[in-house]
Amino acid sequence: MPDWTYHPLRGAAAAVLGVRRSQRTALRLLAAIGSRPTGARLIARGFGHRHPPARLAGEIAGVPVAVRLGISVPPSLAHEAIRAMAPLGAGVVEVAPVSAADVETVREAAAGRSIPVVVRACDPEAEDALKSHVDGFTIDDDPHVAHVTDPSVTAAATVLEEPQTVVLARPSVLVAAGPGWFARVVEAATPTAPAPALRDVGRDPRRWPAWWWALLVGLGMTGAGLGAAAITLGPVLLWYDRDYLGMTMHELHAANHHLVHFLQHDRITMAGTMVSIGALYTGLAVGGIRRGWPWAREAFLLSGAIGFPTLFYFLATGFVEPLHTATAIVLFPMFVAGVRRAQHAPRWRLAPEGPEPERRRALVGQLLLIVTGAGLFVGGAVISVVGLTGVFVPTDLAFLGTGTQTLEAVSPRLVPFVAHDRAGFGGALMSAAVAITLLSAWGWRRGETWVFWTLATAAAAGFLPAVVVHGAIHYTDFIHLAPVYFGIAMTGTGLLLARPYLCAKAPARPKD
Repeated sequence: MPDWTYHPLRGAAAAVLGVRRSQRTALRLLAAIGSRPTGARLIARGFGHRHPPARLAGEIAGVPVAVRLGISVPPSLAHEAIRAMAPLGAGVVEVAPVSAADVETVREAAAGRSIPVVVRACDPEAEDALKSHVDGFTIDDDPHVAHVTDPSVTAAATVLEEPQTVVLARPSVLVAAGPGWFARVVEAATPTAPAPALRDVGRDPRRWPAWWWALLVGLGMTGAGLGAAAITLGPVLLWYDRDYLGMTMHELHAANHHLVHFLQHDRITMAGTMVSIGALYTGLAVGGIRRGWPWAREAFLLSGAIGFPTLFYFLATGFVEPLHTATAIVLFPMFVAGVRRAQHAPRWRLAPEGPEPERRRALVGQLLLIVTGAGLFVGGAVISVVGLTGVFVPTDLAFLGTGTQTLEAVSPRLVPFVAHDRAGFGGALMSAAVAITLLSAWGWRRGETWVFWTLATAAAAGFLPAVVVHGAIHYTDFIHLAPVYFGIAMTGTGLLLARPYLCAKAPARPKD
């Protein structure tokens, strides 16, 4: 098949480094990571690569391949491509054109390969020298091989519908479309069925699917967060809080007139984060797990694997909060059911590709959301460490107008009580951050409206209560709130840039 043509590469990397250098740089980076077992798993998971359907298997030049999708590179890029492509989801690497002068380069590149390597040789001498070093040889103008320079996912998936055809991308495709191109093509070529509706769930819990249990965890987290907010805006302290402290609200206020407001600000921020986690889990359940996206289950799993163990922070703080413990005990079995039960077969519906400027703006938005999620994770880790050690940061003590020793003199249990709230908030923030980061990294597809609204709802639930409560109690130190302001700006900008892409309408399914 003839090459598909595409407009000149306009990526930022190409503009700075040039096309050839940007291709080599990208492949070298992926090869450096993918050549190590841990790195290969990171790439495979990071770009959502999963086992392709059996219908996409086939052969090229008599060589069996797991998926009829690969890359064609010149000898100068062979070493990097052979090490980077398998984790990305490619099924084969073609090195072409190869002359006698390139034989040694190709030999070294193919050594220890984990992916089939075929060669298009320029002369018989090169072919003879490489017969025992590569898996097969292709020919010019092979009618069953399509060399593509167009990053169109839809076009590549359409060509794969021909059972004997192998699609080989040029390196420029990955530079223009990103290393997730292979996974997106496989998704577009995967047969899917309609996703189940909420009403399809029966009354027997033994038959409930994984996504239903994940949904219950999300709704449970949302309810727990709203309940925590109601308590904080009402009595602030429950009976077990007063029993642990040995103090009433009036006594706390008398000891330091900022102390009750400080406790409220910690607990409202924590409650908002819990609602944010609930929104993320609900979105992952209904929009992702229900429709068979493997990465949605993994995002749910990894976020919960961070969040649930933070219950054991009490081993450091010494304060066991009954409601926190009860919530974890109720939700954890549902969480386990959500990640252990078999997933549905693929049931997603992909939207057609849109304008290139729309996609490029969405990629910038994706980057902003990933950076925000990573920053929130670091912030949560720092808050957890501070909560389990020093408890207060300088701006906290400035707001309270006192020191840690003075607070300890009020009650020896006051600082551990604050530490429990502070560390718990840090753990919850890390859990939310993992879900935000992975949803942004793995779920960024055109027409996935639920991704936009899940992230927007989670952002509103997490950021707005924090800003409002700090303003209400007049704890408005700019340095203290700078990460919140930065997160709002990054998230808002990212979602605005990506909204036309994420909220594009998917085609309606034909009626039976």
